[in-house]
Amino acid sequence: MTTKEQLVEQHIREYESRRKHLDELLARAHDAAKELGDDHHIKSELNQYKGQHAELVDETEKLKGMSLDHWREETIQNAGPMAIWDVLAQKIEDLIERAEK
Repeated sequence: MTTKEQLVEQHIREYESRRKHLDELLARAHDAAKELGDDHHIKSELNQYKGQHAELVDETEKLKGMSLDHWREETIQNAGPMAIWDVLAQKIEDLIERAEK
């Protein structure tokens, strides 16, 4: 049986896995945007996603430092931080697709 501490560690590893995926997506999006030159819409959208990414990184770092009880309350109140990572990844993938066409 998994202890509560192991579950917290598992969730943190999942957050970090998604973070790594987003880091890779942002790098691809940045490269695609550079090739487009002066497409201000793409660059603006990319900057917005970079800001959201930074906020999620900060949130993940906060989760790492929380006590088990506080972590549980925070997770319940936020109702699915994993979904936020997934939504941002989808947005960046859409941006890459548009930029690489």
